[in-house]
Amino acid sequence: MSTDDTADSQSPLDEVMDDIRRELVQRVAAVDREANREIYNAFEHQ
Repeated sequence: MSTDDTADSQSPLDEVMDDIRRELVQRVAAVDREANREIYNAFEHQ
């Protein structure tokens, strides 16, 4: 998510931020699945 014109090269900070975002998305998805386990199970058994 660099603001300069060279989108191909990310700064080390951009790479770390991308890793953090990816980890947060995975954690939120896992918590959501557990919180809504009954709904997910119902969809699997249809």
